[in-house]
Amino acid sequence: MDAALLAALADPARWRLVCLLAERPRSVGVLAQLADARQPQTTKHLQTLERAGVVTSQRNGQRRLYTLRPGPLRNLAATLNQLADTAGRPGGPLETHDRHAASLDAERRAAQEPGWADGRTFGFRRTLAAPPEPVWRHLTEPSLLTRWWTPNDLRVSELVFDAQPGGRIVLEYRDAEDADDSDLVVGRAEGVVEEVHPQKRLTYRMSPLLPNGERAFTAHVAFTLRSTGTGTQLDAQWRIDGSTVESADFVAGIEIGFGQSLDKLAETLTATA
Repeated sequence: MDAALLAALADPARWRLVCLLAERPRSVGVLAQLADARQPQTTKHLQTLERAGVVTSQRNGQRRLYTLRPGPLRNLAATLNQLADTAGRPGGPLETHDRHAASLDAERRAAQEPGWADGRTFGFRRTLAAPPEPVWRHLTEPSLLTRWWTPNDLRVSELVFDAQPGGRIVLEYRDAEDADDSDLVVGRAEGVVEEVHPQKRLTYRMSPLLPNGERAFTAHVAFTLRSTGTGTQLDAQWRIDGSTVESADFVAGIEIGFGQSLDKLAETLTATA
């Protein structure tokens, strides 16, 4: 897209001239009258539009007529439509953003006192194209957890997962495009592994941290694996306790965020298979 064209069209006075020229070719004097502007200033605006390629002129007798060229506008409209289609594609980031915004609003209104979300549960199920053994490894090995254990557009920046009862868990994540870690940390959570039954059941408790370092809430997470013969059915259950008023934003992101993480796990296992 031509930046000069965008700059030329951004001025309200020049946009008024473009609208007038869309009706028919006109002279500088007539355009100045219709736009209620001085003729020298109108001439300058027309010259800017002509340099941008959206207007052309030719002398006709004693006067110079300016004409709008529709091609650059059509190209601009096509580019804008393409951008809008990309942003608004079904199932795309904008749709997810709007869902998250609605969830944020609802949870913030509900978070009136400590313990407001205690007892809340979330359930997830995925049928994965891999047997339980590689699925288990992706649930417990840090090098494999980093491939999927964040929502879309985020990346793991620090991870500790000691897959034994009492083992320590640390998960820190940043924007996926924050290549040099110069932007703020998006989130950090700490926890402890509880049950470990290889290829069958894994449970742990995990607490996202507020900016002051305190726990927003504690999530009790349980994974259950069941072989389907051709793959693995993975069930994940979340139960919340210890919720603070400030935890609303975190609770609002569980369903979308962890759902996206599990979708990434499924894609990772499919690609590996």
